[in-house]
Amino acid sequence: MVGEIKVEKVVKRFKQIDGEDIIALSGIDLKINAGEFISLIGPSGCGKSTLLRLIAGLNGADEGKLYIDDKEINHPSHERGLVFQNPMLFPWLNVHDNVAFALRARGIYKENKGEVDKFIELVGLSAFHKSYPHQLSGGMAQRASLARALVNHPKVLLLDEPLGALDAFTRMNLQDELIRIWQERATTMIMVTHDVDEAIYLSDRIIVMTPRPAKIEAHIEVKLSRPRARSNSEFLKLRTNILEILNYAGHEEEPSYYL
Repeated sequence: MVGEIKVEKVVKRFKQIDGEDIIALSGIDLKINAGEFISLIGPSGCGKSTLLRLIAGLNGADEGKLYIDDKEINHPSHERGLVFQNPMLFPWLNVHDNVAFALRARGIYKENKGEVDKFIELVGLSAFHKSYPHQLSGGMAQRASLARALVNHPKVLLLDEPLGALDAFTRMNLQDELIRIWQERATTMIMVTHDVDEAIYLSDRIIVMTPRPAKIEAHIEVKLSRPRARSNSEFLKLRTNILEILNYAGHEEEPSYYL
């Protein structure tokens, strides 16, 4: 398993019924090394999720190309797992069957059914494998969603604000779980977040994007040792630096979509 991503001069436009096309991404160049934990941050609506969907192969670029391990990305693949803000679990299936669905869809469940329990245990849901989505808390449902994405052994896990709908305590708990899974699995992780502190806490590198049409404003390497303390002076200095790049440092009221 490797999982190196290259994005070369990518442009993405969205056609409008009336008026000019919207340019979401404008000449994006980005290399993500295998095993890195990357966060994408920037103004709301700047194209972060659009870039994630292009890497997933759910949409195609209008210009430029994307690669995984030097193979061009032009369709979805189990090599790239995707986790959304909402867990997207099937309400009529229990946790075990929701996770197993990923294998059944590929026709490989029979020979890999042991993987289902393995990944349910990995996300800490062994005691709830027979529970249905309505019986789970928000954090537990998101854990099940992570297990469903990981059971395919993806080279890259794409996370589209996966913790955004959770309360603060559950969110911090799952941040630690993400780090644990990432360190254990060595999976390349690319996460969209509006939370600067979350990006610093989790990431090896933070990619700051400009307002639409989005370009990459900065690559910020996070050199803090793990586990990271949010009250550490270097953590806070880095937070201020990122907010300055986003043009919100020193404002009396920082916009909520960055925090």
